[in-house]
Amino acid sequence: MKRRERTRHLIELGGLVAKSGLIELTDDDRAVIFGLLLESAAILRSDQRENSILVWRRRGKRGFEAGQATPLA
Repeated sequence: MKRRERTRHLIELGGLVAKSGLIELTDDDRAVIFGLLLESAAILRSDQRENSILVWRRRGKRGFEAGQATPLA
C-alpha cells in the first residue's frame, strides 16, 4: 500500500511540473528542470525562504484558480 501511495504522490508532482509549462519551456531538458528545482531548494535554505514561500504560494494558488499552464507574473 505504501508503494502505491508513493507512486501516486510522485505522479502528482510530475503533473505539477507539466502544468507549470516547464517541460515545453525547457524543451524537455531534464538537466535544466532539475537545475531549477535545485535553485529553488537553495532559496528555501536561505534567508529568502519566508518571502519566497509567500510569493510562490500566491502564484501557485492563482495558477490553480485560473487553471492555466502558463506562468503568472
